Amino acid sequence: MARILIAEDDEAVRGLVTRALEEDGHDTTATSDGAQALDELARNKGGFDLLLTDIKMPVMDGIALSLAAARDYPDVVILLMTGYADQRERAYGLNALIHDVIAKPLSLAQIQGAAKEALAAGGR
Repeated sequence: MARILIAEDDEAVRGLVTRALEEDGHDTTATSDGAQALDELARNKGGFDLLLTDIKMPVMDGIALSLAAARDYPDVVILLMTGYADQRERAYGLNALIHDVIAKPLSLAQIQGAAKEALAAGGR
């Protein structure tokens, strides 16, 4: 299946997302903020099929991470998630760089479906 990088500061949500994607057979790497995720992208030379990131995180938020990832690794599909309406609005200017923004809270099926759709749209 796909290699997926997860950036989520909430440990419970990070665990849920990781479990959902691994149940679908994906290889996941989970980080707790955008800076760690960007380090993982660099360490793996962008070798991920999908970046699934929360928007609101400490150190580096998902918007800054998405901008850096799209610039340096344009083949990685980016999917954002947020529980805040105002954060969702911030992402609308990134339409050319990201696949979609999904709303939290999420169920296992929603995570799996969003990842499947994003990977299919990215040709993976």
